[in-house]
Amino acid sequence: MPADSAWSIGELAERAGVTVKTVRFYSDRGLLPEEPRSTGGHRRYGPEALDRLRVIRSLRALDLPVPDVGRVLAEEEAAEDVLEDVIARQLRDVGSQLTALRWRQAALQLLQDCAPAERAERLLLVGSVSAPPSTDAPVRFWRRWLPVRMPERVVAAVVDEAVPQLPAEPTPAQVLAFARLHAFTSRSCDGDDRGQPAAHRTGEGYRPAVLYEGLREAYALASPRLRAARTPHEGEALDCFVASYAASRGVRDTPAFRRGLSLTLAADPRIDHYWRLVAELTEPSRPTAGAAHDWLCAALAGQVARRSP
Repeated sequence: MPADSAWSIGELAERAGVTVKTVRFYSDRGLLPEEPRSTGGHRRYGPEALDRLRVIRSLRALDLPVPDVGRVLAEEEAAEDVLEDVIARQLRDVGSQLTALRWRQAALQLLQDCAPAERAERLLLVGSVSAPPSTDAPVRFWRRWLPVRMPERVVAAVVDEAVPQLPAEPTPAQVLAFARLHAFTSRSCDGDDRGQPAAHRTGEGYRPAVLYEGLREAYALASPRLRAARTPHEGEALDCFVASYAASRGVRDTPAFRRGLSLTLAADPRIDHYWRLVAELTEPSRPTAGAAHDWLCAALAGQVARRSP
């Protein structure tokens, strides 16, 4: 393009509908192609710079950071792939921001709708939870609560099933449930409500990894019964449940073992509060592991009672 027909920075800004400061900003970052400068050292631009500036404005209108804009413009041969990657990341960021706003909105609604006497306590609860919330505290809780020296694959599977997936659009009640869950799992593990079941005492001969792998199968078998609101009863789910405990001790499943197991489970420390809160955050069609465990314990107790002389 002849030098005398090139545009000054002001002319380019006018044609693009932006300020001179904006043109200078992108030029300084090497995003706009320049023509040879005038004899006075002033910047000069051609139509290519105008086209580039329009692309930049379109990308920035999507709130893409300037470094990402530069990546898209620099990778001419792979521009489509780079743009797709940048847009996908931006979509994830926007989704996270929307989730955070929905949790914040539900938290504010919770505080607005509660009685004045409850507001201070609830404010402290929801104020300790980030938006969007993190499940790091429940994950740490389970990794502390589970028996030591279990294989990581078993621990990961148990944690994955025990820690709830949080709703993207929570109700105020769910915000309160998660805030309480966060508070509960953030406390010290000391206390009767979070003690260790007998099966965690590896010194007594239990093999927790064998137990938890079997329990996951037993809970899966019991879940359809819970969804159908069936009364706890004997059957495949209960047999799998008892077999898990027997295998973890290396003993046979006998009537005497079932009687002893029922007594042990009835005396074990419980974390019912945890499971009640998780149930409030979970779809009704997905019974919690805690609900499945209670159903199986009730089925075992009923069987033992019926067989007792």
